[in-house]
Amino acid sequence: MSQHSHGHEIKMYGEIKLYAGSGSPDLAQKIAEYLGQQLSPREIIQFPNENIFVKLNTSARGQDVYVIQTTASPVHYNLMELLIMIQTLRLDSAARITAVVPYLCYGRSDKKDQPRVPITGRLVTDMLEIAGADRYMTFDPHAGQLQGFFSIPGDVLTATHMITDHINEHLQPDMKDPVVVATDLGFAKKGRNYALDLDVPIAFIEKRRTGNDAKAEALTLIGDINGRDVIIVDDEVDTGSSTSQAVDVVQKNGARDIYLAFIHPIFSRNCAERLADLPIKHMVTTDTVPIPPEKMKLLEGRITVLSISSMLGEVIRRAHEGRSVGEMFNE
Repeated sequence: MSQHSHGHEIKMYGEIKLYAGSGSPDLAQKIAEYLGQQLSPREIIQFPNENIFVKLNTSARGQDVYVIQTTASPVHYNLMELLIMIQTLRLDSAARITAVVPYLCYGRSDKKDQPRVPITGRLVTDMLEIAGADRYMTFDPHAGQLQGFFSIPGDVLTATHMITDHINEHLQPDMKDPVVVATDLGFAKKGRNYALDLDVPIAFIEKRRTGNDAKAEALTLIGDINGRDVIIVDDEVDTGSSTSQAVDVVQKNGARDIYLAFIHPIFSRNCAERLADLPIKHMVTTDTVPIPPEKMKLLEGRITVLSISSMLGEVIRRAHEGRSVGEMFNE
């Protein structure tokens, strides 16, 4: 064990080593820059038979390793790549491996809400542990109990405050009597955190799903938004159907300008086109999932993408030095 340069911290592991999967290369690069590091060289090849091959170009033996990989589209490729990278590092005798997964797939499959269905969120956490992850980091899972699926320790972070700070500073001064609208009752508690941070009231959309397809039916608005600016909040925007229904409902209830805030820009299928067509004045999101340039172009001038890289970089540094992460958030 070596004495750390701060003089009072004992370091348990070797140096920080950062490895990037191919799911979020730009984010990984920004984290590396924040930490004043290079990404460790590795080769990732997909053979003609679709098998994935990983090779580390330098040794990770005895090091404190962080694998940065988001698991959005292509979900199964990115997940397998992450698992194989973790196993490769384990076999190379890395001292500690942390899976840094800004967006963790299958987070919605967190309970049996009907007979004869899987709990895939639990399966994914089991796979990460079996592959050899010692710790994990992720942002804003759909359900908080996902933390309980892991037997290994981890840092579950939120980008909510980053988004509300941005809205407070750059957007709220121009808003008229703003009110936060949660897209469904399941998001009510998290929506309240937005409302508290922004110091505004909250309204809710009560939504009734029919069947298992991605289409849902937004029905009633609980709360008063007439003549007020509205900030629609959600944890992710996937196909855009919940968002377009929310916009529809708030318009019918007399909303003035409409804003949209969400953490994970999944943007499946033609979601970006749908958002571009909606009367949304401005959107605020993060880079937990990379947005392809052609989709960004559709939303140009109407979307702000805040980077989680410095927060993640700082959490990685603190995890490495054995310092509190909670202190970053005054907790």
